[in-house]
Amino acid sequence: MELSLYDTKNPNTAFIEVADAVFGQQFNEPLIHQVVTAYLAAGRSGTKAQKSRAEVRGGGRKPWRQKGTGRARAGTSRSPLWRAGGRTFAARPRDYTQKVNRKMYRGAMRSILSELVRQNRLLVVDEIRLASSRTRDFLSTLKGVAPLINVGLDHVLVLVDTITEELTLASRNLSRVGVAPAMAVDPVSLVDFEKILVTVGALRQIEKRFLPTA
Repeated sequence: MELSLYDTKNPNTAFIEVADAVFGQQFNEPLIHQVVTAYLAAGRSGTKAQKSRAEVRGGGRKPWRQKGTGRARAGTSRSPLWRAGGRTFAARPRDYTQKVNRKMYRGAMRSILSELVRQNRLLVVDEIRLASSRTRDFLSTLKGVAPLINVGLDHVLVLVDTITEELTLASRNLSRVGVAPAMAVDPVSLVDFEKILVTVGALRQIEKRFLPTA
């Protein structure tokens, strides 16, 4: 299949050939949901922890005698009923990761990329180069690309083959613009951003990475 290629130096639109096996697959919503959920779950730290009554320091001595005080009997000052006592069902560190097979992950990524193409959210440009690391120059570059593709780029993920220092410094202050290398692209970013702006070099890396193996 062919995708539109927007040349930043030439206003005429060209086309680039890509593999149908990566960019022409059917939309598999259950698989995408499973992979996105697993990706988000893997990002959870799972380090929440609380102390039970056996782990709270102190409380070894009986607060008062069993009878004759007029108060309720108590065996320890670290009871969950007391202030500074332990928790009844103390939280423990846990692992939130979900198992996703490599074949499932690659299939979900191909389905996402194909749906982006069908929705005209995947835009291919020849290159993105910055002369300096100023945010103003990066915004000017995006505004120069926007008229070519005839869409706004206010919420866009820029995928490049190689991350340069100038690109990192120029984009880090933009909350609605993301920059990532093609080999580090993830399903959540592809789903979250409104537009995906990818260079030719990055497109080839993505195509090679998710091309089905015999």
